[in-house]
Amino acid sequence: MNGITRVLIVDDSAYVRKVIKEILNKSPMLEVVGAARDGEEALELCKQLQPDVVTLDLIMPNLDGLGFIERQMAIRPIPIVVVSIASETGAMALKALDMGAVDFIQKPTALATDKVYEIGRELIEKVRSAAGIPMARVQPLVQEQQRLPEAAPVLTPAPRLDIVVMGISTGGPQGLKMVIPRFPPDFPVPIAIVLHMPVGYTELYAKNLDSISRLHVVEAQEGMKIEPGTVYLAQAGRHLVFRKEADAAVYTHLDAKPFDTPHRPSVDVLFRSAADVYRNRVLGVVMTGMGQDGLQGCAWIKAQGGTVITEAEETCVVYGMPRSVDEAGLSDRSVPLHGITEAVIEAL
Repeated sequence: MNGITRVLIVDDSAYVRKVIKEILNKSPMLEVVGAARDGEEALELCKQLQPDVVTLDLIMPNLDGLGFIERQMAIRPIPIVVVSIASETGAMALKALDMGAVDFIQKPTALATDKVYEIGRELIEKVRSAAGIPMARVQPLVQEQQRLPEAAPVLTPAPRLDIVVMGISTGGPQGLKMVIPRFPPDFPVPIAIVLHMPVGYTELYAKNLDSISRLHVVEAQEGMKIEPGTVYLAQAGRHLVFRKEADAAVYTHLDAKPFDTPHRPSVDVLFRSAADVYRNRVLGVVMTGMGQDGLQGCAWIKAQGGTVITEAEETCVVYGMPRSVDEAGLSDRSVPLHGITEAVIEAL
């Protein structure tokens, strides 16, 4: 989006409203046009001010964050970035994404302290990114949450791949719910996923995805044996890599290193590890998200003779990560979100 992004802040804490306003006003591309104490006031200000983006607390008096999302989306879909505390509102934050919020950030504290300033850089980045999100691409994802999709066709034996690795960011929690539940229960290889998500949410999200999927979805823990029919979701805050042991089986390893990646877990780190262990029998899938995480990993997969699929621009909430792979000439196939499951199966 070009020009100045107009932002409405919604939080019941006067101190947090003040800090977020200070943070956002540091960017010349952002303008805070108003602040609301609860969902009811936010609805009225959205009507008056027509902001481009809303930052939203979840636990508020009168009308809470989820109530605001439900009512605002029925009036005028608008990009909403949730700003919440994971320990208190984890389930609510995931529900907010299901209802149409486009991103979320974990508050470092529930208290009125200067620690809130720690999210400044991330908040500016995510609000600016949210401003460019076409809500027409988000709405179908919201509608798809209501039903379990049909399974893709049953597979033939002897797959040509040993593992599928996926990388996804903004729009990921909703997008994966359209892709993973469509895999049939006899899918013959494991799937490992890096989803950029704050610490404290990945275990809950994995359980949520498992409940609507035919495959078994787990948050990756140290030393898990990699097995077909299981989806391993990287744990927020730790890289997910693979280790082949003396018994020839492959196991998960979680590591804080490398420290110099923009994200932890990193799509690049996962993809490179998969290529190192599985060589040319790797399929990498890069889906919606901002930035370039996955670009170097895809180059590594291709160098080992593996295959790469990217999500097509037409369905990406943010066409950033797939764009970097496409423009580098590393994608073997670009596929819209609703066709990714079938494309993975065909690649087998």
